[in-house]
Amino acid sequence: MSAPELTVRPAARRLWRGGRLVTFQDREGWGLVADGAMVTAGETLLWVGALADLPEDLMADLRHGQVEEHDLGGALVTPGLIDAHTHLVYGGERSAEFELRLQGASYEDIARAGGGIRSTVAATRAASEADLLSAAEARARALMAEGLTTLEVKSGYGLALAEEAKCLRVARRLSDLGLTVRTTFLGAHALPPEFDGRADDYVDAVCAWMPQLQREGLVDAVDAFCERIAFSPAQTRRIFEAARALGLPVKLHAEQLSDQGGAALAAEFQALSCDHLEYLSESGIQAMARAGTVAMLLPGAFYFLRETRLPPIEGLRAAGVPIALASDHNPGSAPGLSLLLMLNMACTFFRMTPEEALRGLTVNAAQALGLRDRGQLVAGQRADFCVWDAAHPRELAYYFGRNPRRTTVIGGRERG
Repeated sequence: MSAPELTVRPAARRLWRGGRLVTFQDREGWGLVADGAMVTAGETLLWVGALADLPEDLMADLRHGQVEEHDLGGALVTPGLIDAHTHLVYGGERSAEFELRLQGASYEDIARAGGGIRSTVAATRAASEADLLSAAEARARALMAEGLTTLEVKSGYGLALAEEAKCLRVARRLSDLGLTVRTTFLGAHALPPEFDGRADDYVDAVCAWMPQLQREGLVDAVDAFCERIAFSPAQTRRIFEAARALGLPVKLHAEQLSDQGGAALAAEFQALSCDHLEYLSESGIQAMARAGTVAMLLPGAFYFLRETRLPPIEGLRAAGVPIALASDHNPGSAPGLSLLLMLNMACTFFRMTPEEALRGLTVNAAQALGLRDRGQLVAGQRADFCVWDAAHPRELAYYFGRNPRRTTVIGGRERG
């Protein structure tokens, strides 16, 4: 007896009409469509344009009730927001260090005294997987309340194979909230206490862990912290070489506190992004431009650490390096959970335009994750978008302490 034929139903089509669309379809400009419409089929944007230009075949299907209709009521619609640099999975908190910094201690002083990342490592190791998941879910939901649709989560608070795997498993489970989640192995975040004085031995261990973490399906990319208080360029190179041997893309915490030449090193390995970049040199900018590496700026950390040296925005613009933004949520230097505040900070501190800032949380953030299927409202892209009670997209960067989000659609489904 032959097996029965399976009937594959076409994905349900929906018409989202009456929105003011921010498409970002070109390299410059908002790509505004005043009376816009989108047709989704399952998780995909099937058609985007002016409602008056809706193709006749879709109009006919609409008249025959074969397309579900949603009236956006004149609301603003943007691509879904993407947070492409977070440390969302960790135990404990570090408000005491916040107080110490206000009394004059520097980030480096605290780290060298055994605080900083190491204190979070101790709390994370002590936490159960269930407790870590509960806390991370609450943080992710706070970001989703302001339009998050895609999330990157780094490890780096376990600093031992079993603990790093624990954190990466928790990060993967955040996809149960409906988000797309990308996980990044940041074993080279700090030197754990059991490796005191043996940084090279720890780098050997980090490289040895990668194949197992990859086999377990826990790693999408590899990151490192290249800085005076962390890992040297030579040690970072060894980590990147191990990642490349496994076919894993890399990114780098680079030039945050000093110029270690990390950006140029990362660009040599075709890094997806270099992140922080307050001390980025002109040669680093040019290397990133040649490699197509995204500049990931983190205004929350800049603000929280009361930094005064600005990233070289004009140099990045002149070289055509895409600029992305992220929350950098972490317990020590950027405990914020507001992507809308990141828009305002990027404009206020870095003098980015509202358009540049919103691109930084959409199309350029997608590029920083190696995801080419989102970040714009164009046919063929993933149907991730946000609906806002706003008249113009610049309002999203203008206000702070106000959340105009009406609803979020992830993969063609409303998430409230």
